[in-house]
Amino acid sequence: MKLALEDRAKFRIDMVMIYGKVADLNPTDSKWLEKMDDIKLLFHQDLHAKCYINEKEAIVTSMNLFMFSQQNNVEMGIHVSKEDDFELYKQILTETDKIKRGSEHRTISIQKVVDKGVEKQESRAAKAEKATKIESIKPSMTKYLTTKEISQIIGMTSRNVNAWFVDQKMMYKKEDDWIATKKGKELGCTEKEGQYGKFVIWPEAIVADIKK
Repeated sequence: MKLALEDRAKFRIDMVMIYGKVADLNPTDSKWLEKMDDIKLLFHQDLHAKCYINEKEAIVTSMNLFMFSQQNNVEMGIHVSKEDDFELYKQILTETDKIKRGSEHRTISIQKVVDKGVEKQESRAAKAEKATKIESIKPSMTKYLTTKEISQIIGMTSRNVNAWFVDQKMMYKKEDDWIATKKGKELGCTEKEGQYGKFVIWPEAIVADIKK
């Protein structure tokens, strides 16, 4: 998606992106968005709709711009062409304009999110604490848990537990397999082969972080 937006930006096409969850703006995405001068970023505190529209067509859907949703959720949406159904396209455009007018710029908030992730601004004490936390759940732990076992401990569904690991960039799904990322492996996870493909097991200490 980023590559597609960067390609469009080469043609100096103005783009507006409206989001409704502050927590979704991680430092990496915030830095990338700051470099994209042709993307105007807006925030709407009540936004829950998912709509993608340009000058010719529109998509109204239940799916977020999120890889986990694409790979794991059952989603549905409609595609509307301005040429084929002008009235419906016009109604969608009117609603998106209302959302746009009710939104606000959040450039300052993005900068604050980025600042939290800049390693240069971390104190030595914060770095030491971070390193200690990682060490505490490395493979020296003897007890490992599956996502199902973790879900039973903390009272979440297995799907939500998996989503948490994906959000934290600790693992991702490839076809029928769950694959651990470099970050996940650094935190002590291990990949296993099961009847239905690969899966990941986690040190018991990770449960405390998920509860937070």
